[in-house]
Amino acid sequence: MFLELFTTFFKIGLFTFGGGYGMISIVKDECIDKKKWVTNDEFVNLIAVAESTPGPIAVNMATYIGYKRAKVFGAIISTLGVILPSLLIIYIIAIYLKDFMKYKVVTNAFFGIRIAVAIIIIRTAYNLIVNELKNNNKVLIISLFILYTSIFFATQVFAVNISSIFLIFSAIILSIILSLVRYKNDIS
Repeated sequence: MFLELFTTFFKIGLFTFGGGYGMISIVKDECIDKKKWVTNDEFVNLIAVAESTPGPIAVNMATYIGYKRAKVFGAIISTLGVILPSLLIIYIIAIYLKDFMKYKVVTNAFFGIRIAVAIIIIRTAYNLIVNELKNNNKVLIISLFILYTSIFFATQVFAVNISSIFLIFSAIILSIILSLVRYKNDIS
């Protein structure tokens, strides 16, 4: 079990670009669809908790899933598995490619990777939203998806500067509205 946890999260860490958000889709594919380690509902809650707690979201997800599978040692093994590839790659780059970003091909590759990561994150958000649509107000959820996708593209792809505080408060307000709509629908 420990070897399976380590190799699963090592593979996730090795073949994912874009940080934790880029990993969400791959973690879902590996840990829900293939291995059935967590359910869809658990995964949605896991994303919320992993995002809310200190530390990178990918590390928090790996730690939680590892703990669920094999307690403390499983959490340690999963966390090591997900961070080790990045450490090794960055170490190699630091040693051998001192002026790595001066090459035009590298900067172009990173620009392409940013767009691919944005698409992966949107695909993951879409899949999570489809699950939520089964039980909630469809128009509101689709509107929120369009709004946040637009904000994401503006900030990540087109480098528009939007305050994080504004995004947090807007998410709080939209969540309250969503909760009120749910409450109204439950009463009806």
